[in-house]
This record gives sequence, C-alpha cells and structure tokens, in this order.
Amino acid sequence: MKQINITGGLKGHISALVSIVIWGITFVATTILLREFIPAEILFFRFAIALIALTLVYPRRLKGTNLKQELYFMAAGLCVTLYFMLEIIALTLTSASNVGVIVSAAPFLTALLANWFLDGEKPGANFFIGFISAIIGIALISFNGITAPELNPIGDLLAFLAAVVWAVYSIVVRKISKFGHNTIQTTRRIFVYGIVAMLPFMLLFPFEFGAERFTQSANIVSILFLGLGASALCFVAWNFAVRVLGAVKTSVYIYLGPVVTVVTSVLVLSERLTWMLVLGTALILSGLVISEKKPKETTACSETKN
Repeated sequence: MKQINITGGLKGHISALVSIVIWGITFVATTILLREFIPAEILFFRFAIALIALTLVYPRRLKGTNLKQELYFMAAGLCVTLYFMLEIIALTLTSASNVGVIVSAAPFLTALLANWFLDGEKPGANFFIGFISAIIGIALISFNGITAPELNPIGDLLAFLAAVVWAVYSIVVRKISKFGHNTIQTTRRIFVYGIVAMLPFMLLFPFEFGAERFTQSANIVSILFLGLGASALCFVAWNFAVRVLGAVKTSVYIYLGPVVTVVTSVLVLSERLTWMLVLGTALILSGLVISEKKPKETTACSETKN
C-alpha cells in the first residue's frame, strides 16, 4: 500500500510539472494568435478543441452525477473562464510583470481556502517559508530590467481576482476529485460549463468564427497547441495532480511558471541571462522544495501510524 501511494504521488508531481511547463510557454502561441484573434475567440477555440479531443480519447459519457455534483462542475467551469478572461483583461491594463507577481499569489490563497474548506490540507510553516522565497524570486524575474515598477489599481485588482478565482478552482477540483469519477470525464464536463460561461463574453466582444484565419499554418499550429496541449492535456494532468497530491501541494507548482518563461526566452528568443534572473530562479526552486517538504513531526507521525 505504501508503494502504491509513493508511485501515485510521483505521478501527481510529474503531472503538475508537465502542466506548468506547457502553460509556461503558451505565451508564444497566444502572442501569434492575438495578431488576428481577440482573447474571447482564442479561449473559445482552445476549449472547443480540448472538448472534442477529450471526447475522442474517452468517449464514455459521465453518468451517475447528482445536482450537487453538477453545481461543482458548473463552478469549476465558471472559474476556468473567469480566470483566463480576468488575466487577459488585466494584461491590457497593467504590466505583464505586475500580473506575473500578483497571479503567483494563487498558492498562498489556495492554502488559506484549503484551511477553511478542506480536511487534512492545513499548510505548515514550510509552506509559508517557501512562499516568501518563491514570491521574492518571482518579483526578481518579473521586474528584471525595470527601473520603476508602475501600478495600475484596476489592472492589478483584476490580476489579484484572477489569483483568487484560480484558488477557488483548485478547491472545487479537489472536491470534485472525491466524487470518484474518471478524471478525463470530469475535465470534459468542466470544459462544457466553461464554454457556457463564455457565452456572455462572446456577446460583449465582436466574436467571429472567421475560418479563413485558419488557412495560415502559424495560426493552426498555435491553436492546436493551446487546445490539445495547454487545455486538454494540461487540465487533465493538473486535475489528476490535485486528486493525488491535494490542492495545496499542486498549487505550489505555479511558482515554476516564471522559471519556464525565463528558460524559454533565453533558449528561443535569445534573451540575455542576468543575475536577477539566475537569483530569482534559484529562490523559486528553493521555495518550491521547501513548500513541498513535510515537517519532520508529521513525517514521523505518519511512519508511526504505518
């Protein structure tokens, strides 16, 4: 039994890591698409592709749900849509550096909500020490080369609300994971409600299907990457990680997002590696390790019980 738990935990960590790595490089595909697509269009197409892909991979219909469970699925779908829309709108009002730092507070907010709404996921001292280390590292990376950070109250508030929404999503997904349904099926149901929640945004913004835009190879590759990789694969992997590791431990991997962006920028865009980027990366990795480390007393107690 202990071996199974270790194996499952390892799969959970790998799943969370894969999700963050892919999410960390989505800015390239999104930047390409923003030349001809508005944010609401990009979000709709990537969710639609993900929904189709997950249906083809696992065509069995989700059965045996009740009203309470469907409400949780609705909440998760709404959170996903709201998170992306809030983050995208925030990026148009404030700097990407501000958004990067503020959204990275999601693990801390997840820990607070888990302490109130989830049993057995109370964060210890290591989590908060790791958070401080990681957030300093994220700030160094985000403000690298910026002499005077600018504040935009509305944009920064929207970024903070995005972090809150993601924290709520993590808690809701943790609740959903206890229903005992297949992860692909539950993720697919979340995307259905996510698309429904997107309808108001499609009415507010000048949404167009514009099939002619998909004749360009760059657009096709980018939207397929976002739909199949960043949405279908990543959300299944992330939801699986939450199911195995819990909401708090999985959310800590969000710290790695800026690190992935730095590595991608250096390798792909040939950006210069500065001391702030190196130190920031080291602090983030240290924060991740510290946050994931169990207190000695907890470990000892669990070994005694086993």
